[in-house]
Parts: sequence; C-alpha cells; structure tokens
Amino acid sequence: MDPSTSPLLTDLYQLNMVQAYLDNGMGETAVFEFFSRRLPRQRRFLMAAGLEQALGFLEQVRFGAGELDWLGASGRFDRRFLDYAAAFRFTGDVDAMPEGTVFFADEPILRVTAPIAEAQLVETRLINLLHLQSLIAAKAARMVLAAEGRTLIDFGLRRAHGAEAGLHAARAAYVAGFAGTASVLAGPAFGVPLYGTMAHSYVQAHADETQAFLSFARSRPNDLVLLIDTYDTEAGAERVVRLAPRLEGEGITVRGVRLDSGDLAAHARKVRAILDAGGLTNVRIFASGGIDEHKIARFVAEGAPIDGFGIGTSLVTSQDAPALDCAYKLQAYGGRPRRKRSESKATWPGAKQVFRRYGEDGRMAGDVVSIGTDRQPGEPLLVPVMRGGRRLSPGPSLADVRTHAASQLARLPEALRALDDVAEGASPYPVEIAAALRRLADAADAGSGERPAPP
Repeated sequence: MDPSTSPLLTDLYQLNMVQAYLDNGMGETAVFEFFSRRLPRQRRFLMAAGLEQALGFLEQVRFGAGELDWLGASGRFDRRFLDYAAAFRFTGDVDAMPEGTVFFADEPILRVTAPIAEAQLVETRLINLLHLQSLIAAKAARMVLAAEGRTLIDFGLRRAHGAEAGLHAARAAYVAGFAGTASVLAGPAFGVPLYGTMAHSYVQAHADETQAFLSFARSRPNDLVLLIDTYDTEAGAERVVRLAPRLEGEGITVRGVRLDSGDLAAHARKVRAILDAGGLTNVRIFASGGIDEHKIARFVAEGAPIDGFGIGTSLVTSQDAPALDCAYKLQAYGGRPRRKRSESKATWPGAKQVFRRYGEDGRMAGDVVSIGTDRQPGEPLLVPVMRGGRRLSPGPSLADVRTHAASQLARLPEALRALDDVAEGASPYPVEIAAALRRLADAADAGSGERPAPP
C-alpha cells in the first residue's frame, strides 16, 4: 500500500460515514470547502500551497486489492461498502485558489463538489496535504520578506515531522521564494534547485582543518562553500584566505563560507574583514543555525554582512505557529445550503467565491466573501481546476507558481508585511462577509429545523 495515494490514509469516521451514506441511500451532490477559521496571532496572512499534490491524489486514489482484502477481513464493513470501494474513483469538481495566492480567515482556498460519499472519503488527505504546505509557505513568505533579496535555503529535512512533511516543506518554501533546498529528493520530485556544503564531521575526520578544506575542494570544486566554524571561526576564515591562491592555481574558486554557530552577526563582520583583507571580496558569507524571520530581519537592519541563510527547524515545523485552525466542511447538500453553528466553529454556507480589491498603488485593499453567484467588485480568486475527476489542464509549472507567489508578496500592503504578532481582536486586513452570504446563512438556519444556539 502506497501511503501517498491509499484511501486508507484517513480517519475511521470517514469510512463509517461512507457506509452510513450507502445504507441510507444518500448519494446526492455535496459541496465541501477547505478554509482556515482564523489566523494564528503570529500571522498576518497565509499562502495557499499543496494544490498540485491534492489534485494528484484525487486523480490517483484507489482501493487496491490488499486494501480491499484488509477492509473485508476487518469485519467493519458490509458487501455494499466493499463493492463501492472496489469501484471507487473520484468523479467530482474542484475549484481552488492558485498556489501562491495570499489568503485570510474564512476564505475557502479549495471547493469540492461531488457525490457526498466521494467528497467525504477524500477529506482527511486533502486537509493533510493543503494544511502542511500552506502552513510552511506562509512561514517561508515571512522569511522572504525579512531577507530583502538575500538567498534563503531550506535545511530542514532532518527536523521535519516525517519524510513527506520534509519533502513537501521544501516545495512550499520554494513556492514562497526560497532559492532551493538541501533535500535531494525535492530535485527529481519537483525540480527544486539543490544546495549543499559540508558538515563539521568532515572537518573533524581530518587531521587538520586546512587538509579538510583542501580535500573537499578537490572533490567538490563546483560552487565551493567551506564550513569554517568547526574550531575557531576567524581562524577558519584565515585558513581559507591562505588556501585560496593554491586552489585558484588548480582552477578551483572558493564561492562562499558558512557560519553555523555563535554570534553570527559578530562573526560575519570579522570574517568579512578577513576575507576582504585577503583579496576575497567576492566570497559570500552564508549563515545557518537557529535562524528564523526575526533574526533575519535583525541581521538585515544591523547591516550584518551575511549574503544568505540556511533555515531548518523554524521553517519546516513553522515553529512559532505549528498548526492552522483549518477545516473542510459541508456547505451544501442536495442543492440546499448547510451550515454548522457550533460555538466558536460556525461556518458560512453554500459554494462561495472570494473577491479581492486592489488600491491605486496596486496593493491588496480588501476581500469580500460571498456566494458564488453573487457579483462583487474585484478579482475572483477561486478558479475551476477539475471537472468530472480530471484536471481541466496541466497544472502550472513550479516556476510559474513561484512567480505568482512573488507577485502576491509584492502586492501586500505594509500592514501585512510586519513580523510582529497581531493584537487580540485586531484585523490588519479587511475581509467582509457579503450581504448575500449572510442572507443564505439565515435561510440555512431557517431550513435546518434546528433552533439557532442562543448568543
């Protein structure tokens, strides 16, 4: 069983509900939407990512022979369910925000329209795929804004919460504007550029640091970056200065040095002075080790001579805000609006659209969430991407997705570019619920047969 496409990578209650839908003859069309109920206070915006993997899952999801055998042997499901599972294919429609699009609370970034059992069965995996990449893309975007053009590389695979999470984090970070990743599989899997230097263990394995630098340079001469802080950072920089002419004589150019410990800004200033005095003005300084967007912003503000950053744990775990309060909820069934009214978890019903307005300066000025048939000023953000279980066209290239994300960041108003936490109850960006959607919510309440909860 391939976990990436297996329909058993789900919550048991999804299968329970499919059985119950079948038993009760419930096969009408349903509308489900994926959205975030609220933004973490550490985020002023989110960025949609993971759509490519979500669509790929919907196209490929199947119950294989082994999965059907296991379901049958479990004794949990009857023949009707097993026959349904054997023939299962996703046949629904999907509308979504393009990857790289900035979004906010209550704004659906993906809508599934399909027979209710189909739409229900794919819920868990869709949330799994969209949540992780959207979470990481938003974190990475903050770092891109803070870096002001400096190179950012994902170093996070070893600290990621699992192999797939690390791989998808590399993709999401690249979408948001990172230059590349150290995670090798992201190269052949997605076309993300790969970057890598050396570890302290390589230096330690040699009798002295100079010999380590020399042997590594001869083995890996292209785009050579040397890690210089295994013993003494400034002494390491001086060794690079002494070694550089010898390497140049062999046709090898030192492109950069990496700092990974201590006071990175202070070390960078000393190293820059050493390199410049030795004639290595073109050698770049790359820093890693416990870096997040706040440290990047501080280094930039202080003028630290650091040309790029390798970022691991804080990126791939979205350390300050490690999860989104997101959901995939039923919004309509059998042509009627449906609405959840649970305390603090109420939803807006119906198939919705998000309209975005821009100011005279070209920056985002405000969004309106309304029903899909309403017409509001601005750009509609959700677009058709799948009909009848098949994509309408090949997805955009990762380069195009990355370009779209960059254009979104360029159009952020200043209030959204700040890194400080949002104050409780504050709203740095206006998202309006349209009157048409409010009327639909009233109609859903009236037609549900349930009394609205008291305020």
